[in-house]
Amino acid sequence: MELSVVIPCLNEAATIGACVEAAVGSMHELGVEGEVVVADNGSTDGSQAIAREHGARVVDVAQRGYGSALAAGIEAARGTYVIMGDADGTYDFSRLDGFVERLRAGDDLVLGNRFSGGIERGAMPFLHKYLGNPALTLIARRLFKSPAGDIYCGLRGFRREAVRELDLRSTGMEFAIEMVVKSSIHGLRIAEVPTTLSPDARDRQAHLRTWRDGWRSLRFLLLYSPSWLFLYPGLAAMLAGTVATVLLALRARTIGGVTFDVHTLLYAAITVVIGYQAVVFFAGARLFAIAEGLLPTSRTWERLFRVVTLETGIVVGFVLLALGLAGSVYEVVHWSHRSFGPLAYASTLRLVIPAAVLIALGSQTILASFFLSILGLRRR
Repeated sequence: MELSVVIPCLNEAATIGACVEAAVGSMHELGVEGEVVVADNGSTDGSQAIAREHGARVVDVAQRGYGSALAAGIEAARGTYVIMGDADGTYDFSRLDGFVERLRAGDDLVLGNRFSGGIERGAMPFLHKYLGNPALTLIARRLFKSPAGDIYCGLRGFRREAVRELDLRSTGMEFAIEMVVKSSIHGLRIAEVPTTLSPDARDRQAHLRTWRDGWRSLRFLLLYSPSWLFLYPGLAAMLAGTVATVLLALRARTIGGVTFDVHTLLYAAITVVIGYQAVVFFAGARLFAIAEGLLPTSRTWERLFRVVTLETGIVVGFVLLALGLAGSVYEVVHWSHRSFGPLAYASTLRLVIPAAVLIALGSQTILASFFLSILGLRRR
């Protein structure tokens, strides 16, 4: 069997019959040997019977969720290729030719693009069309170098085995985004074909929630990109904080009539610590994601951890700790020479604050080295 059309379903009695019929008709017209699989998520309106009457094979999916239904449908599919689409009547299942053509040409994932194919009036909410979808698609293109121009399009085709190997985990609406993200990360061949979007043909409210689903999508994209979530902001904070700390540790600075002294030095030092913690979080998140199969490893990453070992981290941590303690001891001795009386706080803090930062960084480095080593342990 060459093609399976998988349609997730939850109480879609008003539209499921037309969707199945259109998909069956398109496959007959193209001369494709295929099937329609309806992954039913517990419908109570008779959707299952309607789908069977129109020629579909129904798979019952107990676990609720858009992603759960699709994953079960894909697993049950018998075709070499799968085309998935929503059952709300918004997608044209009678025009599967573009997807089949690209799949036969060797593409692993073929995405529909509604912006190039045409969005009918009233088919997509204003915020989705002009803000949410373009913004989140742009973020996905920047973070993962994805060629997708419409990451939310629910009508898409793919080589079944290629997507099964991605080990998609999402059970909700993030499933479609995870497919695009992981396909980009793993270097699958991705193409796009224009597709149309029609107004929802159902007589009830859609499952989507604009702000909630938008946040869930953004959260998912960030969680799959620890570099942009932790590493780059952390490095920027460390650089800015270190430059400010070094400059202010020498003397007060006046810029544009504003004097920056030890008060600013304290915040600059805190910025260094926060930035360093973000970098440590990046290393932990990346190691965990690799161990769980969420992200692939890389040669650069493997080479890095041949050099940055537990022992290396401990040595670096103790050096930083020793420097911080040395600065602190120096100030205590200086204080003793004044019989432990009042000190000039500005000059004292210029050494005490950097020393405290070094103690914090050294301690964090030692603890993080042990923690990352635990995450890096090989599993059976």
